[in-house]
Amino acid sequence: MPDVRVALVTTGPRPEIATDHDLPPLLAALHETGVAAKSAVWDDPDVDWAGFDLVLIRSTWDYTWRREAFLGWAERCARLTTLLNPPPVVRWSSDKFYLARLAEAGVPAVRTRYLAPGAAVEPAAVLPAGHEYVIKPSVGAGARYAARYRAGDRDAAVRHIGHMHAEGVTAMVQPYMARIETGGERALVFLGGTFLHAVRKKAVLGAGVPFDHRKVAHPGLEPWVPTAREREVAERALAVVPHAEDVFYARVDLVDDDEGRPVVMELELIEPNLFLFVRPASLPVVAEAVAARARDARRAPGRPAAGHV
Repeated sequence: MPDVRVALVTTGPRPEIATDHDLPPLLAALHETGVAAKSAVWDDPDVDWAGFDLVLIRSTWDYTWRREAFLGWAERCARLTTLLNPPPVVRWSSDKFYLARLAEAGVPAVRTRYLAPGAAVEPAAVLPAGHEYVIKPSVGAGARYAARYRAGDRDAAVRHIGHMHAEGVTAMVQPYMARIETGGERALVFLGGTFLHAVRKKAVLGAGVPFDHRKVAHPGLEPWVPTAREREVAERALAVVPHAEDVFYARVDLVDDDEGRPVVMELELIEPNLFLFVRPASLPVVAEAVAARARDARRAPGRPAAGHV
């Protein structure tokens, strides 16, 4: 059988896009398994997606600015080859309204109020009066357009919401999870439904940092060994995902509530940083899993062999 061909999908270079530190070592590890792997930009019109046995979304970190275009690309790509994660999972995870779905299913998640464009924004009704809170977009990544407010910062918060509404973006209002200052945010990574590794990072949102300032998305990264309760919450969250059996990779980000109990802050199923540069022992595991899925896709009945890329 000729070498299987895999595309690791990323975005074009832009000043506001972070560097994907996992991409070069993952490409190298895939080559060591005998896979012909290369990176490709999701909106590059010259890429022949049908020429790959497997297309793996990795760092398409600009999709939140063009969500519908990205979802359209995912649907088209999946008609030509095997796309992971698949389009139904990508669509569901692309809007953080999934936090409401998790809460409805009984999964502990950060309490969230959603304010869609056109909705009346009455500060006394929608902004917390007795504690710090966070405002961010329901379609967002890398802390873009996210900011932390004190209870008295209502004017700035309303301007923030108005800015997002003017761009057609739904705003989310959440309590600031104060225990993140001491316990950090824990990211649990799963591969093929099995726990792979975890890391912990420090708080991202500093007090008084404007929403339109660039933030460091993953400060103070370090390896982490999750508790049994953290594993349980993460696994319960993943069980709620539509087509959960088709989820190849996932990252569940947890913080502690006021009682010290882990709750879901985000469920990353599209282009999560897997932090392989923090957990290098996981690199060959991921590469072998990707290679195996690509070979399975090549052998699928009725599937033509990928062409040259």
